[in-house]
Amino acid sequence: MRKIAYLVLTGILLVGTLFLFTACDNTGDAEKLVCGVTKAEPMNYLDANGNWTGFDTEFALLVGEKLNMEVVFQEIDWNKKFIELEAGTINCIWNGFTANTVDSVTNKPRYESVDFSYSYMLNQQCVVVKKDRAAEFTSEDDLSGKKAAAEKGSAGETFAQDAVGDGGTLISPTAQINTFVEVKSGAVDFAVVDILLAQSLIGSGDYADMVIADITLESEVYAIGFKKGSEMTQKVNDAIMELYNDGTLVELAKKYGLENSLKIDTSPIR
Repeated sequence: MRKIAYLVLTGILLVGTLFLFTACDNTGDAEKLVCGVTKAEPMNYLDANGNWTGFDTEFALLVGEKLNMEVVFQEIDWNKKFIELEAGTINCIWNGFTANTVDSVTNKPRYESVDFSYSYMLNQQCVVVKKDRAAEFTSEDDLSGKKAAAEKGSAGETFAQDAVGDGGTLISPTAQINTFVEVKSGAVDFAVVDILLAQSLIGSGDYADMVIADITLESEVYAIGFKKGSEMTQKVNDAIMELYNDGTLVELAKKYGLENSLKIDTSPIR
C-alpha cells in the first residue's frame, strides 16, 4: 500500500510540475511582441550580419523597451499577413504597413481587418521604370495596357490592377524588392512600390538604371496593425507618444533620412 501511495503521490507531483512549466512558458510568450515583417528598406531589412535593422525595426525595439516586452521579428508572406495575425503567429503587422487603403487580397479597407495604431509616417505609391523609358510614363493613362509588377497583397497591387486595366498584365511577387528585378530584366514595363523604398534603392548599385516616373499618386500613411480588440493597440499608442514627445522618434527618423516623412496622427484611420 505504501508503494502504491508513493507512486500516486509521485504522479501528482509530476503532473503539477508539468503544469507549472507550461504556465511559465505561456507567461513567457505573453511577454513577447512578435512583429510580422518583410524585407523592405529602409523600414525592415537585414544588415551584413543577418540581423534585422531599419526604422521600423528600431522603432519596435524602442516600444518594446517602454512596455518591458521582448520584441521578435517574424518574416512573413505579405499576402498572408491577416491570416498570420488571426492565427497568433504574430502579434502585429509592423512593416511600413499602409493603413488608408483597400487591401488587394480582401478587397476591403484594411481598417476593417485590423485595429490600427496612430499613423506615424507619410508615404505614397510610386511608379518605377527603366531610366531610358522614363519619357514614356508621365501620366496614369500611360500605364494602361502595360505589364506591371507589384507585391502581392500590397497597396501597390491595388493601384496596379486598376492602372493596367483589362488589356494589361500584372505580376505579383511576394516581396516588393522582387518587383525591381522584374523591371530591370524587362519582364515588366513598370513596378508600383512604396516611395520610401524606391528612394532608398534606385539610382545606385543594381538599380542605377531605374528612376521614379513623373506620376504623382495619392498620399498614404503607415501604421501598426493589431488584431481587432487587442489591448496592445492603446499600449503601443501611449509608447509612440512618449517616444515622439521626448524627441527619440525624431532622432531615429533622422538616422534613416525620414525626418520629413515622420508625422504622428492620432485620428482614426478611415
